[in-house]
Amino acid sequence: MTGIDDLPIRDELRGKSPYGAPQLDVPVRLNTNENPYPLPAELVDRITERVREAARDLNRYPDRDAVELRTELAKYLTRTAGHEVGLANVWAANGSNEVIQQLLQTFGGPGRTAIGFEPSYSMHGLISRGTGTGWIAGPRREDFTIDVAAAERIIAERRPNVVFVTSPNNPTGTAVAADTVVALYEAAQAARPSLVVVDEAYGEFSHRPSLLPLIEGRPNMVVSRTMSKAFGAAGLRLGYLAADPAVVDAVQLVRLPYHLSAVTQATALAALEHTDTLLGYVEQLKTERDRLVGELRAIGCEVTDSDANFVQFGRFEDSHRAWQAILDRGVLVRDNGVPGWLRVTAGTPAENDAFLEAVRELKKEQ
Repeated sequence: MTGIDDLPIRDELRGKSPYGAPQLDVPVRLNTNENPYPLPAELVDRITERVREAARDLNRYPDRDAVELRTELAKYLTRTAGHEVGLANVWAANGSNEVIQQLLQTFGGPGRTAIGFEPSYSMHGLISRGTGTGWIAGPRREDFTIDVAAAERIIAERRPNVVFVTSPNNPTGTAVAADTVVALYEAAQAARPSLVVVDEAYGEFSHRPSLLPLIEGRPNMVVSRTMSKAFGAAGLRLGYLAADPAVVDAVQLVRLPYHLSAVTQATALAALEHTDTLLGYVEQLKTERDRLVGELRAIGCEVTDSDANFVQFGRFEDSHRAWQAILDRGVLVRDNGVPGWLRVTAGTPAENDAFLEAVRELKKEQ
């Protein structure tokens, strides 16, 4: 039987595995950083109305530039992230991964490189390879923070075209200080004019303010966001960025025609109408996240400070064995491959109670 590596695929894709997380039929699934709360009935009704309206014109292409959606996203960022942006500053695509892909298609590509500080979101490296962009794995400290001096050195030596800074970071949950981002931006511009992408997929869950104000006066900085987490809309696949208008113009050179369907735009607009309700769920999840941190430490686990909707905990001599022991108790968490550590998504109070009980039982056996 023919395998992938028997095909004439690009060399940098050989031996690689696609991104994914196991989806198992267990009572409690806390492994994919989803928002556990279903959309409220009034929002579901509004989505139905919006989609019904859009359906009348499905024989026509959607708004290619998603003007209404981008305008509403700009209003949302201005209100919640502490910096005024407008239509010209915002771009939207099918999930933040497509946003990242478009940025790498525009600013990366063959003969160019991107850097991220690992462990971090693995899709940055995967999408880099997928766009023919060379990937550089930068280091983190033992506590998973970025060593600014070491990062500045590697940026000066390797002169990447794209720099990824993930805050809060996945899978560790750690936030990045604004002065660290500024230092990395300045280092990147000194090495060569480079794009700095601040991935704020979990920004709404952070104890810290958004890094969005840093784009002011920094034309090569981008902040990316998603509606998958805070808006409880993982199934929608809507991501967006905020940046200098020139960056928004640049990514349109590579975006596919009519890339955002009319149904996607209608659904996202309905969700934005219910921002306050959805952010109320975020506050509940932040409380549960902080409870997980405190109770895991009380149980005897080492826990990384978290600014996301998940918690990294350990340390285990055999993290996969610990993952299996928790799974055997009906709770699915994520083994991200960080030696000695696992990651759990903040769920409902009942789901979190089940998870904590499973960990207590595991600790008793050790």
